[in-house]
Amino acid sequence: MKQITLSNKVMTLVVLDYGATIQKLLFKGANGEYTNVVVGYNHPSRYRLDDNCVGACVGRYAGRISNGGFELDREKYLLYQEKGVHLHGGKEGFHQKFWSIEEVDTGEHPYVTLSYLSHHLEEGYPGNLKVQVTYKLVENALQVIHEATTDRSTVVNLTNHSYFKLDDAPYLEDCELQLNCPHFLELNEQLLPTGKTLPVRGEPLDFLLSKPIGRQEFNTVFIKDMGSEKVAELRSKKSGISMKVYTNQPAVVLYTPPDFPAICFETQNYPDAPNHRHFPSPVLRPGESYNNITIFKFDSLS
Repeated sequence: MKQITLSNKVMTLVVLDYGATIQKLLFKGANGEYTNVVVGYNHPSRYRLDDNCVGACVGRYAGRISNGGFELDREKYLLYQEKGVHLHGGKEGFHQKFWSIEEVDTGEHPYVTLSYLSHHLEEGYPGNLKVQVTYKLVENALQVIHEATTDRSTVVNLTNHSYFKLDDAPYLEDCELQLNCPHFLELNEQLLPTGKTLPVRGEPLDFLLSKPIGRQEFNTVFIKDMGSEKVAELRSKKSGISMKVYTNQPAVVLYTPPDFPAICFETQNYPDAPNHRHFPSPVLRPGESYNNITIFKFDSLS
């Protein structure tokens, strides 16, 4: 595996070409000490055995797709599935591919751009899809930019699957969370969307106002307030670090794994959108460009 390290005055980013993976993201706090704010493996080879998509780019379609596939332009496309569910791009999604390192810039706003070509009918998806992801450090923020083009109509939904942890506590209970998400998607027992949108008010999932996470667990599709680019804020009093999340995507999937204390902010389109016509369209056609911009901004609490 190839490893790229980028740094500015307050942040250091380490990226692997395997899965276009964020291996480390270090933020310099007010005390001058660095905190790694993402979960990762010290040895790159460990990622070949990982089944949690740790830090990786997920695609061609992040999240779940039902019915063993989808229909597009009156043609049915069959996808790899387990127990009726297609997850995170299939048996070997983008997180299990070696990406090409296209460009590395170590200037004032350092960045790395990686690319991957997903061939027609890879994992069952139509079209030769050219994908790029750029990780860029701008002062105290990490910008993650996913781009894609295709030579025939297809569906696309990309996201980064980093697990964030702002301190060294053995749990997340005391971290405070705020979400600009007034609604969430109802899910069935397979964690597939039913098609219904529900309000968060009055539910344990109501984080419209900042509050401790407590014992709340997440595998939830939250719908962003489209009047704001900011979708979430996570704060740790223990480390004195806060993280704000901004995105141009309509939803964020929050996921807390059962095996370690961390939280994913998977900014993306709705899962299973190819099978729900009233969901935002996931269709990308020739001549169009897919663009997912997400910013993770870090600050020291005063």
